[in-house]
This record gives sequence, structure tokens and C-alpha cells, in this order.
Amino acid sequence: MRFASGNVTMKVSVFSTKPYDRHFLEAANADASHELIFFEPRLTCDTAVLAASNSAICPFVNDKLDRETLTLLAQQGTRLIALRCAGFNNVDLAAAAELEMTVARVPAYSPHAVAEHTIALILSLNRKIHRAYSRVREGNFALNGLLGFDLNGCTVGIIGTGRIGKIVGKIVQQGFDCNVLAYDLYPDPKFEAQGVKYVDLPKLFAMSDIISLHCPLTPDNYHLIDAAAIDMMKPGVMLVNTSRGALIDTQAIIDGLKSRKIGYLALDVYEQEADLFFEDLSDSVIQDDVFERLLTFPNVIITGHQAFFTQNALQSIAETTLNNVSDFEQGRSCNNTINLEDYFAPKGAG
Repeated sequence: MRFASGNVTMKVSVFSTKPYDRHFLEAANADASHELIFFEPRLTCDTAVLAASNSAICPFVNDKLDRETLTLLAQQGTRLIALRCAGFNNVDLAAAAELEMTVARVPAYSPHAVAEHTIALILSLNRKIHRAYSRVREGNFALNGLLGFDLNGCTVGIIGTGRIGKIVGKIVQQGFDCNVLAYDLYPDPKFEAQGVKYVDLPKLFAMSDIISLHCPLTPDNYHLIDAAAIDMMKPGVMLVNTSRGALIDTQAIIDGLKSRKIGYLALDVYEQEADLFFEDLSDSVIQDDVFERLLTFPNVIITGHQAFFTQNALQSIAETTLNNVSDFEQGRSCNNTINLEDYFAPKGAG
């Protein structure tokens, strides 16, 4: 389905559009007056033709911006990729650099949204709220199988101490009196001064009762949580991922759940989520056997990439995205533009 709104300035093809995307983008566009053209399908090489003659596209986390797709877009006249998300692991940056395309993102919208969802998952998983909710609706008020533990005094390991990781650390430290360990390639002395202890990954794995992932996906940390990492963890550890699905080797996680090395698992992201999340598949037979296996465990909670999904975050995402478009259209410097030279230099560059 295709919709159009606004007048003048820049034509922007918005992919993976849901009703809430349109609502917040149109509200933010009231002053910018770009021509927003909304498409429900994901962006792939097969749907890139929908953006023909439009100089900007606005993709989301599960749109596929590989070399083939970017080449087609560039041939059609696309010059700007205005991501309405923080992550850009779905963009072939080398191809974008060679095609002289500009890539902008939303590096920060509402870190509290993701951090608070992380805490909600920890509490729900620990106190088995998901199971209790279903039982009570069926008239079953038995408490067997619902035993939890006090978060007070637990050790929480946070991998990635950007904005979101710091907020999670602050909540568990100040709200639950947890001990906080952290790992980051670039430790923050100010965060450490608040009582957080930076350690290496083996030590974090070995000492943490709860491990929460808050780092971007890079080639270096693909499947950061694999069988070897799980072997280092405490028996019965709680693992939470609200960051990127491919940080976790899903088969290794399933093996860890079966052996009870992993006692609790909460996921808001999944490595193969592109064909699942953000869609209503309630009348469909899901073909992903690995995902379906995860759903069979009583100590697993999965939400469909909704950690970011608050009014505050969606408003901020829409406003920042359109500001990025305006900056590009008017030739202004934009702090949210990814410096592709930091990743790949275009061919022929010295």
C-alpha cells in the first residue's frame, strides 16, 4: 500500500511502514514539509524500485541495504539513507561509500525506553509474571513453579556501557542494591566512579547472576555469546538481550537452556527476526524451527523488538530522522551522519 503526504522539498521513501510510523513522522513533518511516501514492504533488492526518482529513503532495522539494493537505489537517484534507528549493521557501508551515498541515523532517541524494558524483562522473568498471568486467568492460583529470587545483592553484568547500559546499571544499582560489573571496549571513568567495576569478559561471565547485553553488532562481536562463553557462566544465569539478535548464537543458547546452565532467558531481539518481528503471524505456521524451539521453554520470555516502543522514543526518532533529511537537503553539517571514511574509503581514495 502506498500513501503520500506533504509538499515540496525532499521526496523520502519510507519503508517498513506501520501506522505508528506514519503518525509520528507526519506529525514531525508538519514544519519540515518533505514529501513522505510510505511503503508497507521491507526494503530489499526486490522492493527498491518503489523508491524510483526519490532522492532519500527512510529504512528501519530489518530492511536489507546490501550492495545489490544500494546499487539499484543509487541508479534510481537515491543519495541519502536516513535510518530511523540507531544501529546500521544492516547497511553495507563499503557499498554506500563507493556509491557516494550519505548515511544518517538516530544515535539516541530514548535510552530510557530500552533500559526500562530491560528491567521489565528481568523482573517478569524472575518472578514469572508471564506464567502467573496465564494461570490466574484460568482460575489457577497455585504458587508452585513461580518461585523467584531477590534481586537485592545480585551481581549484574552489563556488556556495553553506552547510554542504555549506563541507565540499566544505575537502575539495578540504586533501585535494587545490586553489584554491577561492566565490560566495554572504552570504559567510562565517570561510570566507574559511581561504584561500577569494569572487568574482562571471562570475569564478567563467571561472576554475574544476570548478564544484560547493550552493545552494537559489529563483525568482532558476532555471536559474542557462544558455547564457550556460556561454559564460563554461573549455573542458572539469567541472560537478557535487548540489543542485537546476532550477538547471541541461538543454538548455543538452546543447548544452554537444555543443560540448565542458562536458568533464565529474555530476548527482545532475535538473529533471524526479519521475517517474524513487526508482523501479525498469528494465523500463520511459523517456519523457523529454532525460534519455535525457544518458545517451548517455560523460563524464556521473548518480545518482538518492542523495547524502543514508547511515545517518547517514536517522537524523538521521527524528529531526528526528518532533521537529518533537512540538514542533508539544505547542505548543513549533521552530527548524525556516519563518516563512511571511518569504515571504508571509496575506491580510488588515497
